[in-house]
Formats: sequence, C-alpha cells, structure tokens
Amino acid sequence: MSERSKPTVSVAAGKGGTGKTLFATSLAVALSEIHPGQVQLIDCDVEEPNADILLHPQITQHTPVNVLVPQVDLDICTRCGLCAKHCQFSAIAVIRDAVITFPDLCAACGVCAYVCPVGAITEVNRQVGSVAHGSTVRGIEFVQGRLSVGDQRATPVTRATGSCNDDSMITILDAPPGTACPMQETIEFSDYCILVTEPTPFGLANLEDSVETCRRMGIPCGVVINRDQAGRPGVEDYCTREGIDVLLHIPEDREIAEAYARGETLADAFPQWHDELVRVYEDVIRSLSQTATAKVEE
Repeated sequence: MSERSKPTVSVAAGKGGTGKTLFATSLAVALSEIHPGQVQLIDCDVEEPNADILLHPQITQHTPVNVLVPQVDLDICTRCGLCAKHCQFSAIAVIRDAVITFPDLCAACGVCAYVCPVGAITEVNRQVGSVAHGSTVRGIEFVQGRLSVGDQRATPVTRATGSCNDDSMITILDAPPGTACPMQETIEFSDYCILVTEPTPFGLANLEDSVETCRRMGIPCGVVINRDQAGRPGVEDYCTREGIDVLLHIPEDREIAEAYARGETLADAFPQWHDELVRVYEDVIRSLSQTATAKVEE
C-alpha cells in the first residue's frame, strides 16, 4: 500500500450465510459518514450479488464483460484436428467433416487459434456477464458484477469487477464465499482481508481454509465473529493459537436478523454500531502500518 493510496479491504468468508455482505455494507456505510465521498463498495460476489439490496444504489451504467471464444472458417479449415487435440477443455471437436465448438467450456486460452496451421480460427467476443456502476444517497461509489444466467465462468467477471478498484478511495471488496478462484481473484486486489465467520464447527473448518488461503497469497487477515454466543470459544481459541486478530464480535441477536431481513445494515438500524465499525477499519490501518514499519526495519 503506497503512502498516497487509501487501503483496499476485502471481506470474505469460508462459507455462505455468515453475514459477510452485511458486515461489508455496514462498514461502508459507517466509513462514509466520516469520509463522505471517499468510500467505494465493490460487490465481487458475481454469482449471487446482493449488496445492492442493503445499499440501494442508483445504477447509472452497465459495462459488458466479454471473453474470447473460437470461430472456425469452414471454407479454410482442413479438418486436421490439431485444435481439438490441443484443447485442454474439450471446447472444440472435429468429427469427420464437422467442426463443433462449445463456448460454455472454452477457457479463452487461444491455443486453438495458435496451433491452427491454416489460420482458420479467429477469436470473437462472447459476453459472460456485466459490471454495474452507480452510487448511493450517502455518496458511496457502488460497483457490482453479475455473471450471465447459465454461464459457469465467474472468474473473468470477478476480475473485471475487482479491477474497478479506485486507489484514491477507501475501497471495500465483498468477496464470493469459499476459497475457490473467484474468492482468490477478489482478495488479490486487497491490502487486507477481513474474514467473517460463525462460532460453529463448520464455521471454524471453513475459517481455517480461508486463513490458509490468505497466508499462501501473502495477504494479512483478521476475523469478525458473527452470531457470537458466550460459551462457544472454538473460533476464538483458534485465532489466539494462530496469532490472528479478532476485530469484532457481533452477537446472535434477533433484532439484527430482522433488520437484515428488512434490507438494513448494522449502521442503518443500530447507530451504536457506528463507532465499532469505524474502529475495525482503524485497527486494520494500524496493522498495515505496523507491518510496513517492520518490513522497513528489517
């Protein structure tokens, strides 16, 4: 993180339903109150984007996300079969005189066009999703990716959405759940990852996977425990053993669940959470600063 840029914080979770988006949007709302016009929320959960339900943005622009897929000129093609032989995804097949492409399977690697000896294959655009741009009444800049219905390739849309990160703003990335490629694509854009979990055996197992992913990618992380209950120390004990900061405890509270069901963030429904959310951000800044100082001293 450079001195001139503001930090990018990703919010991720090892499983769905932990309250990841609720926390991400609540953090954006709280920060926008003390940094008006300087906060950006990017919803990278392109398969199930829902941050708009909580932030209610006015969308002003949609940008298509395209990938390249092969198009075969049958008048030139010699049916040699090299394209099918070298395709690692079975996205192109040569059966007697027919050449069949399967765009849904294509990884847009370009190898088929590269190996074609007669130049019969060209690459054309195929839309796999879109990125929406807008803002909220609080002045939060809002970006949201959405995968096209029926398409399975989330990663290009996730990458296009995350690349809208504005270094001049405080950016919060709402990552997809899990630890697969879309989550990794998202947190790669960030300086720090906040992992939202719940104090259950399932939540702990997924948290361990998420922490390992962050460490392998060299991204510092901290934990928010949602639906926290007294007497369930498993996640807390794990964080203590691993030296991971627990940034916030959000209790299991019916009123919070009801507010979420109404489409309200913590900061909207409960003003008393404002200071706690801002403190989480300040703790992240402090951790990043201490890490940077330690590296300089080394």
